[in-house]
Amino acid sequence: MFQFLEKAIIGMALLRMLSGSIEIMAALLFLKVNNVEKALIINSSLALIGPIVLIVTTTIGLIGIAEKVSFAKMLWIFCGVGLILYGVKSS
Repeated sequence: MFQFLEKAIIGMALLRMLSGSIEIMAALLFLKVNNVEKALIINSSLALIGPIVLIVTTTIGLIGIAEKVSFAKMLWIFCGVGLILYGVKSS
């Protein structure tokens, strides 16, 4: 079943699984510390991980389809990701 998966797909999936695992560990850490101030600090550190995972996952995907998509379209995709990050940061 997994023998026909592209390397880009495997990389993207592993990165998302790592990201999800970090989120679950943070939630468990919330329960362990049982302190709102410390939980907010943990939550704030997660805000750094999300955009990094988004950018790296998108980059891996674009590398995987580089021969199928024109350079101009790849620039549009990166601009879109940049706008998403800007919109999240501005709110």
